[in-house]
Amino acid sequence: MKSDVLNVLVLCTGNSCRSVMAEALINQLGHGRYRAWSAGSVPVGSVHPKSIETLQRHGLDPGQPRSKSWDECAEQSFDLVITVCDQAAGESCPRFPGSPRRLHWSTPDPAKVTGSEPEIDAAFDQTFFMLRSRVEDLMTRLLHSHT
Repeated sequence: MKSDVLNVLVLCTGNSCRSVMAEALINQLGHGRYRAWSAGSVPVGSVHPKSIETLQRHGLDPGQPRSKSWDECAEQSFDLVITVCDQAAGESCPRFPGSPRRLHWSTPDPAKVTGSEPEIDAAFDQTFFMLRSRVEDLMTRLLHSHT
């Protein structure tokens, strides 16, 4: 690692659900050892309210996320870039300084789920738990690889 803090960028297409939840998970589960940002290739311009509700329901502070373009992060150096949607993984990402390691976590989009309120909440919860498991696994692997 270049420093004590690992800088992580989480990319998605719209930057309203999955990448926002992953950003909050990395920042809080990382306890200062990781610093995450999120962005999108075609940001929708707002964070899905269910993303915020889901984070809060599971005891995480969502912070003040906003849906933004990955162009805003193009000059920043990252250690790791994670795509969380298949569409963003197939797009030509900007080149970020520092040659970051890249990971892809195929994650279903809860914003596309229709149905009752409990069904939509369940979809957001499923995405949250999937991302939390991946973040915890990543942090465990990174901890063991740097000790």
